[in-house]
Amino acid sequence: MTVEKPRMVQEYVPGKQVTLAHIIANPKKDLCEKLGIGNTGAIGILTITPCEAAIIAADVATKTAAVQVGFMDRFTGSLVITGTVSAVEAALSQVTNVLGEGLGFFTPKMTRT
Repeated sequence: MTVEKPRMVQEYVPGKQVTLAHIIANPKKDLCEKLGIGNTGAIGILTITPCEAAIIAADVATKTAAVQVGFMDRFTGSLVITGTVSAVEAALSQVTNVLGEGLGFFTPKMTRT
């Protein structure tokens, strides 16, 4: 007698939202090394759905300020940018503005540590 395994179907229905917009000012060298990025003045972190919008966010961020893309995953919607504190702050602000005002995304308050 064989027992059938229950079948589970999961469906991913993303909304249009930025779930995280955070700045890490003056990160420690160890953190930068673990992330695989050079020592930098600030790290900006964004999590976006639908995940392909991370491409738009990276484009907006790099056109707004002197920031570099430290990591981008168009399959999970994660984006990490690096640069000076003021450049990362300007870039994240513009990304949330463009996605929120221009494309109708829900955007959170930008946070900072």
